[in-house]
Amino acid sequence: MLKPVRIGISRCLLGDKVRYDGNHSHDRFLTQTLGLFVEYVPVCPEVECGMPTPREAVRLMGDPENPRLVTQKTGVDKTEQMQTWIKKKIKELENENLCGFIFKSKSPSSGLYRIRVYTDDGKVRKTGVGLFANAFTRHFPRIPVEEAGRLNDPKLRELFIESIFSFQRWRDLIGGKPDMGNLVEFHTQNKLLILSHSQQIYRQMGKLVAGGKKLGMAKLLDAYEALLFKALKLKTTEKKNINVLLHALGHFKKQLTSDEKKELLSIIDQYRSGYVPLIVPMTLLKHYVRKYDKPWLKDQTYLNPHPFELKLRNYF
Repeated sequence: MLKPVRIGISRCLLGDKVRYDGNHSHDRFLTQTLGLFVEYVPVCPEVECGMPTPREAVRLMGDPENPRLVTQKTGVDKTEQMQTWIKKKIKELENENLCGFIFKSKSPSSGLYRIRVYTDDGKVRKTGVGLFANAFTRHFPRIPVEEAGRLNDPKLRELFIESIFSFQRWRDLIGGKPDMGNLVEFHTQNKLLILSHSQQIYRQMGKLVAGGKKLGMAKLLDAYEALLFKALKLKTTEKKNINVLLHALGHFKKQLTSDEKKELLSIIDQYRSGYVPLIVPMTLLKHYVRKYDKPWLKDQTYLNPHPFELKLRNYF
């Protein structure tokens, strides 16, 4: 990667003491591992909208679909203060060229999922979304987002990080005033990556590119982007990855010896059975790509979708 990916992040995750109790929620994977490859744009809604640190904790109250932000003990309504800041901040973030955002979980301002809402009938519903997180995802519906807590799940971690690097590659393409040739090249390089997420969308995208001249470039790029990030939101699975590995194996019909083919199929079967992680058959496949000089496979982002130092394909 020639340049770091710009990612928005809840400021407390970087170790800044901006939480309501004056503490932080430092995440060492985000700062010491992923942080080597990304450039963070820190955001703390509560501090930036004018609340002090430390401060009285706030919570969501009222209608789960349109909740108010209220202090827990004194009942002061902070909704208008927060929403005024959000409108200004969203406009500022339009100029940050963000390729993703990592939110603090369980936060009434920044949480994405299952945030507690204290309803008027006295019940607590875990169906809310933090006010800033909700506004961000509505305004930037295609930018990959995730909660820090959920990134402890290795599959969700790989899904999100793969998406942010894909988003940067896409941004690099559309930022250079692409023509049909550029799009075909991008699609060709990402075929196996897309296939590892969805065979159905893979076919849709192939048809879209093949008939793209009828749409005009602007509509074509928008339609392609929508399908690309629809696919990338779907989890990869062992079955999907095996399909891609076997698809790649088909490019070596005339090169691999019978022993080499047998060895690769054996390791793929070990991956299927859960004895080895994906990195094992991937490493052997990349060895054969180099050994037999397969240009089409060399260019496939599926083989190197994110920095290997992140070890995202090493889990079982």
